[in-house]
Amino acid sequence: MRYVNTHEAKTQPSKLIAAVRAGEEIVICLAGKPVARLTPYAAPRRKPRLGTDKDKIILRPGWDSRETDAEIAATFDVLEETAAR
Repeated sequence: MRYVNTHEAKTQPSKLIAAVRAGEEIVICLAGKPVARLTPYAAPRRKPRLGTDKDKIILRPGWDSRETDAEIAATFDVLEETAAR
């Protein structure tokens, strides 16, 4: 962490920004007391929007029947022991 005074922050902002981009943390002081901190910007994480696929997936009656399970097992060569687990 590097401490700089306000005069240096005003006269050399490009150098301070380059140092922050390189991973350094800068504290700006006024009269010897810390007043601000320069750190790399982290974009906020976007939250997933729930319900965006509503009404796009339709489950027809019988989608979970034994016949459907058997058809899937036959299609993908699933062994009976594996299907029973």
